[in-house]
Amino acid sequence: MKPQPSRLAASHGEPSYVWRAGQERRLQMIIHAAGDRLHGSILEDGCGVGLYLKRFQDYSDQVFGLEFDHGRALKAHDLGQSIVQAAGERLPFPEGRFDLVISHEVIEHVEDDRKTIQEAVRTLRPGGRLILFCPNRGYPFETHGMYWKDSYIFGNIPLLNYLPSKIRDRLVPHVRVYRFKDLENLFHDLPVQFIQRSVIFGGYDNITAKFPRLGKALRRFLHQLENTPLNKLGLSHFWVVEKRSFRDG
Repeated sequence: MKPQPSRLAASHGEPSYVWRAGQERRLQMIIHAAGDRLHGSILEDGCGVGLYLKRFQDYSDQVFGLEFDHGRALKAHDLGQSIVQAAGERLPFPEGRFDLVISHEVIEHVEDDRKTIQEAVRTLRPGGRLILFCPNRGYPFETHGMYWKDSYIFGNIPLLNYLPSKIRDRLVPHVRVYRFKDLENLFHDLPVQFIQRSVIFGGYDNITAKFPRLGKALRRFLHQLENTPLNKLGLSHFWVVEKRSFRDG
């Protein structure tokens, strides 16, 4: 059963607890972007309770999960997975350890997102890839709720991310949201090249569960918008970033 919304959900986000169409679609995106690296050494940086890790184990026997929250790390470990409890800003792995690092809706919650990206790149081997999902500021809803006075309001809040940053960040101090330029700044001066930088819409599985025809039609329509300028309204950034080899300079 999915836990009830709490301050943990506010500060750390909610991981995937059930596997539905939205998770499957993102998994297929990861598989396509990873290529042969999926058969190498993999780190999911912020693995939650381990649902994606379980799928990665179908492709590699070198799959590691890193999770900051102790309870979630234990749940992922109970699935028989290799879990390290640590912060993304201080990865306990040597330079060049991984062929693939996945960061799935995590950097918006960490203490230092720039340091977290630096660490992910450091632990990649040359030619390895970081696959990154994170919230898009252009999405018409803030999906992480908000604080009003001393109360946390859980749910999708319309138009909150369109407010000036000082106001938005006062109402949503617990999670970041990113413009294209914000993400570019995180990778500034790092030895990487960008393979893909796009914006995607969600899976809308909750709507589909209640209203199957409506949900599926909405999902098809919005996924088609990903190939148009209206993708700026999408839910998440999806970036594929490759660490340059030494010969690339």
